[in-house]
Amino acid sequence: MSKVVRRRWLSDMAAGLPRRDRQACEYEAYIPDPLVGRAISLDGDVAADVADAERAIARLDADAVALADTEALARLLLRAESVASSRIEGLEVGGRRLLHAAAARDFGGELSDVTAAEVLGNIDAMVWAVADAERPITVDHLLEVHRRLLIGTRLEPRAGRLRTEQNWIGGSSYNPCSAAFVPPPPELMQELLDDLCAFCNDDSLPAVAQAATAHAQFETIHPFVDGNGRTGRALIHSTIRRRGFARRVLPPVSLILATRSSDYIDALTGTRYRGPATSRAAHKGLNRWIALFATACTRAAEDALRFEGRLGQLQQDWRRRVGKVRAGSAVDLLIRALPGAPIVTAASAATLIDRSFQATNQGIARLVDAAILRQVTVARRNRAFEAAEVIDAFTDLERQLASPYCSSTPVAISSRLSW
Repeated sequence: MSKVVRRRWLSDMAAGLPRRDRQACEYEAYIPDPLVGRAISLDGDVAADVADAERAIARLDADAVALADTEALARLLLRAESVASSRIEGLEVGGRRLLHAAAARDFGGELSDVTAAEVLGNIDAMVWAVADAERPITVDHLLEVHRRLLIGTRLEPRAGRLRTEQNWIGGSSYNPCSAAFVPPPPELMQELLDDLCAFCNDDSLPAVAQAATAHAQFETIHPFVDGNGRTGRALIHSTIRRRGFARRVLPPVSLILATRSSDYIDALTGTRYRGPATSRAAHKGLNRWIALFATACTRAAEDALRFEGRLGQLQQDWRRRVGKVRAGSAVDLLIRALPGAPIVTAASAATLIDRSFQATNQGIARLVDAAILRQVTVARRNRAFEAAEVIDAFTDLERQLASPYCSSTPVAISSRLSW
């Protein structure tokens, strides 16, 4: 039975703090029901939404054939997913800016863009999280995702470590007295995460419903001092991929959730019922969240497939512009690979397509002449080449996924921590 426990927050008499930030108070920390053994039933319309989502994800994975290199699409969509997941946490970075920062890092330059560095950490964490579809989801798995997420940030000393203090969402930065939500006490972290991981490794629920439920539970537990949202959204994809869906291409569901942030937060909040798991409130709250999540998955997968077709058309146009291309040549392989790596140097491109530096350089020159690549400077002195049309398409995908729901800037979800 889910419940709250009452705790007392002791007054912080530190000099210079406003009265509201140094007051003592009683607060309630929420403790959710375990997931293992819980009877979860889906309403008929919600079950249909889940089935639609699974068909859409499977179709994206199977039918993404317009690009000769499906891995290029996978890299691009995973990048889009990570950007959107970061945006939900208030980390805003445009596609071109992120790609330039990634290139600067890959080329050994100093990365001074702190926000871009955090988003790149999110990409690294997501790549690792979904790299092995057969890997069971364990607490150590979650800790490693979190560690990779925070490498190189101010919170690196806490990376990959469960919190040992109470945290909260909303209100003051110094106490939970006016918090919107207080997660479970820190001493319950291991027990709750063990249960969550056991649930993620079971196959009783449909995969999309399982991923939605696991994400909601993870966000309720809030086991880290920071990075909970991004780690929890990586868990979505780990869960879906472990069930055999999206083995090649991830649907960028966070692009949808980022633009429906109020609905996203409200639906997650609705899963935090009090009382027995068999109650109407428990059933209604979870079904509402699963329905929203499933429809977001369907839309993300369908629009990603249309986007893949657009990139395929772009590649056809490139081939028309560049003229006759021999199969397996550097030019042919670059055209295949550029959607997944829109900024390259001659050296990085040679590695990417496994051709000699000389052959790759000649291929790049042909693409520059055809206005497919243009020269840019990355990390001050590095000469690089940018496929601007891919970056523009990447930006348009984000706008397209956002437009049906709202045109406003997504609302950031901020966790307030006690130190």
